[in-house]
Amino acid sequence: MGHDRCCVYGYDFVLRGDCTAAQESLAEDFTFFAGEAADVAPVELFLNQGQPDYEGLPEIDASFYTPRNVVYRDGGRRILDFGGRGIGIYEPALRRFTMTSESVDLLYEAGYLFLLSQIGQAADRQGMSRVHAAAMSHNGRAILAMLPMGGGKSTLAAALLQHPNLRILSDDSPFLDRNGRVHAFPLRLGLLKGQEQTVPADQVRLIERMEFGPKYLVNYSYFADRVDATAEPGLLLIGRRTLAAQGRLEKASYRTAMASMVPHSIVGLGLFQGLEYLLSRSGREVVGKVGVGLSRARNAHRLVRGSHCFILHMGRDPKQNAQLVLDAAEKLLENS
Repeated sequence: MGHDRCCVYGYDFVLRGDCTAAQESLAEDFTFFAGEAADVAPVELFLNQGQPDYEGLPEIDASFYTPRNVVYRDGGRRILDFGGRGIGIYEPALRRFTMTSESVDLLYEAGYLFLLSQIGQAADRQGMSRVHAAAMSHNGRAILAMLPMGGGKSTLAAALLQHPNLRILSDDSPFLDRNGRVHAFPLRLGLLKGQEQTVPADQVRLIERMEFGPKYLVNYSYFADRVDATAEPGLLLIGRRTLAAQGRLEKASYRTAMASMVPHSIVGLGLFQGLEYLLSRSGREVVGKVGVGLSRARNAHRLVRGSHCFILHMGRDPKQNAQLVLDAAEKLLENS
């Protein structure tokens, strides 16, 4: 592989194991963060292709159930059973996650989701937080479009990328710092079936996801020269799907914008939170989550206060929606 060690906002990891295909896909996703190294030993991700050894696991009852897997606690270990198709073992004390499955797609997705959960926690400890939004930049100012899962973030981001004066921060979940500044998290672009033909075939991957079926992923290398590392607050859009032919913008109040930030960032609905890896239950951990919520709320407040906030009523034409956003950005951000 071209690289196998990355440091993402303080979270250092290295890819191991015998499944080269899954490792290469993850390495491609995290290319933006490749080559960096923190001062601590990296977390090791072992992705091994083969039949999981269920006979070698302890005979214990399940502790937790998620839509993706069943979780068991074995001392300090977390054992994740992916419906008999794969086993993941997380050993925090050893800084190691081992995933075994015959499915390359499952190995890749389990590793990807594990990293999202761990990176998000590491960022929270530094006072940074993720926001569930497509994020572009225009002349150093951020354009964030918050939509629910399946609401069209990736479609809007792909349409906006057709405009050469816009750059990308993330198609799904950029980071906010204590000043409301937006930081890049450019892993990949997701496309719906039929849109994959707009990208060269050698830059597109098709994966079978655990819950939501097949999805086309556009490699980071396809848009690498269009990425900005950071952007100041600029335009915050609260996306709503409509049945109208044409989209429109409606000015949003501070209260409306902050209310939208609750599910999209402060609580984090739609963001992978990694409960199956944590299983936090102690009172101290619950209190700690309150502090995390306050930190996220502060970051959201700074973003909203520094941004022009609108409700984006999205029409049926993705190109027209993108043009609507572009026109608003050029009007509001050029001289502000």
